[in-house]
Amino acid sequence: MIKVGVFGASGRVGKLLLEDLKATADISVSCVYVRNSLDFSIDPSILVTSDMKSFLNASDVIIDFSLPEACETLLEEAIKTPKPLVIGTTGLTPHQLNLLKQASELMPILYATNMSLGIALLNKLVYQASALLKDFDIEIVEMHHKHKKDSPSGTALTLSESAASARNLDIDKVRVSGRDGNVGARTKDEIAVMALRGGDIVGRHTVGFYNDGEFLELNHTATSRNTFSKGAIRAAQWLSQKEAGLYSISNCLEL
Repeated sequence: MIKVGVFGASGRVGKLLLEDLKATADISVSCVYVRNSLDFSIDPSILVTSDMKSFLNASDVIIDFSLPEACETLLEEAIKTPKPLVIGTTGLTPHQLNLLKQASELMPILYATNMSLGIALLNKLVYQASALLKDFDIEIVEMHHKHKKDSPSGTALTLSESAASARNLDIDKVRVSGRDGNVGARTKDEIAVMALRGGDIVGRHTVGFYNDGEFLELNHTATSRNTFSKGAIRAAQWLSQKEAGLYSISNCLEL
C-alpha cells in the first residue's frame, strides 16, 4: 500500500484527491498537511499535522496542489527529508522552478502544469503541428473560472513552450500575452497566449494554427477537476518507485 501525503488539501483539487484516493486500490491517504486547521472532516485514521517533518516522514509520496509560496516551503523541507513529489502547483517563479530542479537531484519529482491525459497528448500534437506548419501563425487561448489567480495558465504556457521548441524559438522572446491599441502588424514568430476568466469554467485550451486560406485548431476541455486529481494519483503510483530525477506527465504516460 502506497502512503500518500496530501499538500494543499483545502484547495479544490486537494479535496477531490482525498475522495478519489478512497476509491483507488493499493494507495491511500496517510497524512494531510495544514497550516492552521481543516474546515472539513476526514477519516480519523489520517494524520493531520502542521509539522512538515512529521508530514514527510508519514508519507511514501507527496501530492502537491497548493500555492507557489507553499510549494517552495515543501521543496525546501523535502531537500532535508527527500520524498517522491508529484507537483501540480502552477504559477511557480523562476526561483521556485530552480529550487524544484535542485530538489530533483535528491528525489524523484514529477512536475506538470496539467495532470490530464488529454493535455499530455495535446502537448505532443502541438509540437508536431508547429514543426510541420512552419508558415502558420500560432495563437493560444485559455479559459478558466473567475477564481484562478495566475495568468496565463501554466498549461497554456507549457503549450506555448512546446510550440516554440518545435521551431527552435525562445518562448520568452516571442510570447505575447496582451494586445491593446495600435500595436502594429503581427510579427512572424510571435506566439500569443491570451487568458479569459469567468464563471466556473474548469479549463479550456485552444491552440490555433492560422495561415492564408486555412487554419487548424486543437482544443482540450476539462469538464471536471477529477481529471486532475486522478491524473495525479496515477502519477504518484508511477513515481513512487522511480530514482531521483525530474519527470513529466508524458514520461508517466509514455507518450
